[in-house]
Amino acid sequence: MEKTIHQGRNVKRFREMLSMKQEALALELGDDWNQRKISLLEQKEIIEEPLLKQISDVLKVPVDVIKNFDEEAAISYINTFHDNSINHGANFNYKCNFNPFDKWAEEVTENRKLYERLLQAEKEKMDLLKKLLEKMERK
Repeated sequence: MEKTIHQGRNVKRFREMLSMKQEALALELGDDWNQRKISLLEQKEIIEEPLLKQISDVLKVPVDVIKNFDEEAAISYINTFHDNSINHGANFNYKCNFNPFDKWAEEVTENRKLYERLLQAEKEKMDLLKKLLEKMERK
């Protein structure tokens, strides 16, 4: 039995991963969108291609990812990395074969990249809020 990917649910997942509210997505999609329409959209199993492209541009997620993401398959794939064959009773002598300073520097670099991504996401949220305020002031 072939499983159908629920595109609306995937839109919701990616929107939530980006900490984006339905109102913010609606604002980015245009004047004829609102929170209620986004809620209804996220309930749709299949989303029309042009709209899916527009949503993917806003979320900065490729269309194919929204169309093909299957949470169960992803979890199943991740579980294949779990190795139960470790012998917990054995006494192994492990040697550290890396430079701790290099490891620390690598972590600092990764943390900085994460901070920069988070900062960029916050800037984008502020821009969305400004747009929302401007839209509300016009009404």
